[in-house]
Order: sequence, then structure tokens, then C-alpha cells
Amino acid sequence: MTDSPARERRSEWDAHGGQWEYRVLRIPATTSGGDARRMLTDEAEYGRWELARLRLYAGGERRVWLRRKIIRVRSTLANTSV
Repeated sequence: MTDSPARERRSEWDAHGGQWEYRVLRIPATTSGGDARRMLTDEAEYGRWELARLRLYAGGERRVWLRRKIIRVRSTLANTSV
């Protein structure tokens, strides 16, 4: 199989320093709009996720892509010579 164009664009973006973590949620058609909104608000507020993409399918299912930046912490401890 060959890489998709979307995968190539993501790899190119990553090469320029962009680092994202993705999470895909499937929300069934039986979930009300208010409940779905509340769930996504909680994810954004407490998990630091942001909405990257939302698709609504013909059967009523929603698929949501959330993303957040990967934060890399550098050590502030210096190697001290005695």
C-alpha cells in the first residue's frame, strides 16, 4: 500500500516542528446534541483537547477528532562539575 496524501502532509508538517496528539471519538446517534456538547466541553476544559474535525454521518453517528499539542519538557538541571 502507498501512503495517503493526508499522511504525507502530516509527515511534512511534523518535520517542520508541529507535534500533535490525536484522539478519535465515536458518538452514537442515540446521544443527544446537548450531551455530546457537554462531553466535548469537558474534554476541552479538563483534558486540554481542541476540536480538529467533526463529521456527522447519515445514520446520525458523529465522529470527532480532537487534538492537543505535545509538550516536551526540557530538563533545567545542568550538569555541574565539582
